[in-house]
Amino acid sequence: MKKLKINITRVLIAIFVLASFAACDEVGDNAPGGTTVEAMAGSWFITLTDSNGKVIKENVLHSTYNTALNDNAMWIDDAKKGYVIKCKVTVDPKAETFTAANATNVLDSGTVTITDGKIEKGAGVTRGGHKVDKISFKAHFSYDAGGYDILYVGHRRTGFLEDEY
Repeated sequence: MKKLKINITRVLIAIFVLASFAACDEVGDNAPGGTTVEAMAGSWFITLTDSNGKVIKENVLHSTYNTALNDNAMWIDDAKKGYVIKCKVTVDPKAETFTAANATNVLDSGTVTITDGKIEKGAGVTRGGHKVDKISFKAHFSYDAGGYDILYVGHRRTGFLEDEY
């Protein structure tokens, strides 16, 4: 009986060891890669200014992220904290520019047109004095009369406590 327990234990150990080696076998390329807009994606603290130069809101957290198709488009989203914007924009990843013509604003009724959208590497400065990327664009919402545009200018969020608002 004792011999049977020892043999069963040896068999279980052998199975465990063999399974461990098999589990470590790499098959193919396991590098996940990136998205088309990964250099443009992130969290941004943005100040909104109207056409007359009046500051509407300061340091509102916005997000930019890829679409499900991972094409030359990305989302701009303020999670209803700024002027209520969430729309897809067309991007040029090499030039790091973006635009949208009458894009559906999914957080609000109507559409939004975005012009002069760009991200500038190292052109922004955080609250704590860190050099980061800068984002800027103009938005015109279909429900705003006349030439009322909103200028969005901000910098990339670092996650450092001294840079938070």
